[in-house]
Amino acid sequence: MFARFRPYLPTAALVLLIFYFGFHAFTGERGLLSSTQRDATLAAKSQELADLRAQRRDLEARAKLLRDSSLSADLLEERARSLLGFGHPNDYVVRVKP
Repeated sequence: MFARFRPYLPTAALVLLIFYFGFHAFTGERGLLSSTQRDATLAAKSQELADLRAQRRDLEARAKLLRDSSLSADLLEERARSLLGFGHPNDYVVRVKP
């Protein structure tokens, strides 16, 4: 009985391999059906990258104002007051809950 199906074994193995790889091509982690999830993740990461780049530009501008070559007295005073916890007598302090 086994000898009767012996010529069809390579064909059956090939069909099973094609089915296996075809199934994973559609439903795998990088398959065709998961492209919407990848697009949503890409959009979220792109927005996060844009936010981080804007934050970096702001920090670089503030750091440039604190360098010896272009020291900003206002920014230096603001940083010293925030770090030391002091305020000027004419300043208004508005407390907000964190």
